[in-house]
Amino acid sequence: MPARKKMSSRARREYLGLMQERYQPASRQERSQLLDEMVRVTGLDRKTIIRLMKKYNLSRRPRSRDRGPTYGPQVQYTLSIIAESFDYICAERLKGNLVWMAEHLARYGELHLTENLTKQLDSISISTIRRMLARVKKDEYYLPRPSPRPANPITKGIPMRRLPWNEVVPGYFEVDLAFHSGPDARGDFACSLHMVDVASGWSELAATLGRSYLVLGDAFQRILERLPFPILELHPDNGSEFFNHYLLRFWRKVAPGLSWSRSRPFHKNDNRFVEQKNSSLVRTYLGYQRLDTVEQVKALNQLYDRLWLYHNLFQPVMRLNHKEMVLQEGGSYRLRHQYDLACTPLERLCATGAVSQEKKEALLELRARTNPRRLRVEIRELADAILRMPNATEPQDVYLTLACPPLQGPASPVTLSFDRRKPLR
Repeated sequence: MPARKKMSSRARREYLGLMQERYQPASRQERSQLLDEMVRVTGLDRKTIIRLMKKYNLSRRPRSRDRGPTYGPQVQYTLSIIAESFDYICAERLKGNLVWMAEHLARYGELHLTENLTKQLDSISISTIRRMLARVKKDEYYLPRPSPRPANPITKGIPMRRLPWNEVVPGYFEVDLAFHSGPDARGDFACSLHMVDVASGWSELAATLGRSYLVLGDAFQRILERLPFPILELHPDNGSEFFNHYLLRFWRKVAPGLSWSRSRPFHKNDNRFVEQKNSSLVRTYLGYQRLDTVEQVKALNQLYDRLWLYHNLFQPVMRLNHKEMVLQEGGSYRLRHQYDLACTPLERLCATGAVSQEKKEALLELRARTNPRRLRVEIRELADAILRMPNATEPQDVYLTLACPPLQGPASPVTLSFDRRKPLR
C-alpha cells in the first residue's frame, strides 16, 4: 500500500475545527466514536485531541514578535563569492560543498572565515541558498544569445494546420525538401523536393542544386508536367525556400486557385506523410552522403523518374481507415488502427475519379509495358552509381541542372525575368 501523506498543521486545525462542531453537542458514546475517527485521520494522541476539543478557538495564536533573520549580510556575501567560484551552479549542488570551498578560498585571501560563519554555512538549507542566490547578480562574461530571426512576413496570412489523415480527395500535398549536404552544409548541395498526396499516397520527387527560387521553380515545373491530377493545396514547412515572392508569383501563374497551409514550427509530425516517404524513398537509396555536382543532380532526376514509376504504379501501400480506443485488462486503453487492403497509388487514384480517362489509360498502359523486376535493378544500380560519383572541387553552374533554362545573352551571363528589389504585386 502506498504511504499516506502526512496532514499539514493548517489542514489538521481546519479539520479539528469542523469536528469540534459535532463533538461538543454529542453524547459520551458518540464522542468516543468521533475521537477514534480523529485519531485515525490526524495521527494525534487521543488526550491531545480531547484537550484541543475543549478550547474555544483552535486557530494558531499570532506571534508576539517576528523572528529576526538567521543569516545576515555576511552569509549573503560569502555565498555570493562561493557561487561565483563554482560558476553559479544550482542550490542543490552548492549544499554540502560550501564549507570546504569557503576554507579553500580563505587560504587565498578571498574570504574572511570565522567559526560562527562556518557553522552557518554548514547548517543553511537548500531553500535559503536558493533565495539568496536569487539576489546575487551574475557575471556578464558569457556571450549573448543570438536574437531570433524575424518572422517571414509572407507566412502571416497562411494558416498553420495539419492535413487530415482521412482526406479522400486527391490533390492535397505535403511538401518537404531533403538536404544532401553530408556533414558540411557550406556551399550549394543537392536537395530533393518531395511532394506526397495524402489521399492516394502518390509521390513526386525532383532534384535541385541549391535552394534558390530559380531551381525550385524549375523543379515544381518538372513535377507539374508529370502529375496526372491537379494540385488543390500545398502544405510545406515554414522554410523561406517555399514562402517567397518569386515562388508565390509562380504558383499564382500556374495554379490560380491553389490553397496554402503550413506546419507549426518545430513540429515535423505536421508533415508526417512526406517525412515518412523521405525515409523510404530518399534516405533508403542515398543515405546522408553529400551530393553537390551537376552530374549528380542530373543522375538524381533520372533515379527519381524511375522511382516515380516504381512507387506509384507498382508499390502497394496501406491506408488508415479507422482509429479507436480499446479498453484492455487492468483498465488501460490502447489505440487500435484499422487499415484497408493494400493497393498501389495508381489504383487508389483511379478509384477516386480525379484522373481523366485518357490519362488513366496512359498510366495503365505504361504499367503494362514495364518490367518491375528490371526496373528495381536499374534503380539500385543508378543509386550506387550516384554514390560513387566524385564530389565538386570547383563551383558548379546551377543552370546546367534546369529542365527549362532561362534565355542567356551572348555578353551577359543570365538575364532574370524579374527584379529582386521589387516586391511581389
